[in-house]
Amino acid sequence: MELNKLQTLVINALEDVKAHELTAIDVRGKIDITDLMIIASGTSDRHIQALADNVVENAKKSGATIVGVEKDRSWVLIDLYDIVVHIMLPETRKFYDLEKLWQLQGQQEPASMI
Repeated sequence: MELNKLQTLVINALEDVKAHELTAIDVRGKIDITDLMIIASGTSDRHIQALADNVVENAKKSGATIVGVEKDRSWVLIDLYDIVVHIMLPETRKFYDLEKLWQLQGQQEPASMI
């Protein structure tokens, strides 16, 4: 699936379930494992699971490749090959601060801007 179409699919799936603070970071040319990271927050462990389930369900329906899903109570990672999606509780997101880590490496913009 084309990167832009997959990105739109992921963002729409997250917005459908009311994700907070969507951010997309372009990491092309910086790392070899993916092209784009999308980071979102949820309000509770159930909310982040619902967000992840909706992304996976929509990706499957569209025929996108799902490499894997890693789950924790406060963080779900979905690997869609070209895009890695991180869905976290706000305190987990603040602790790991992936935006700051990758801002030094790639282009970061609000997901709605890309």
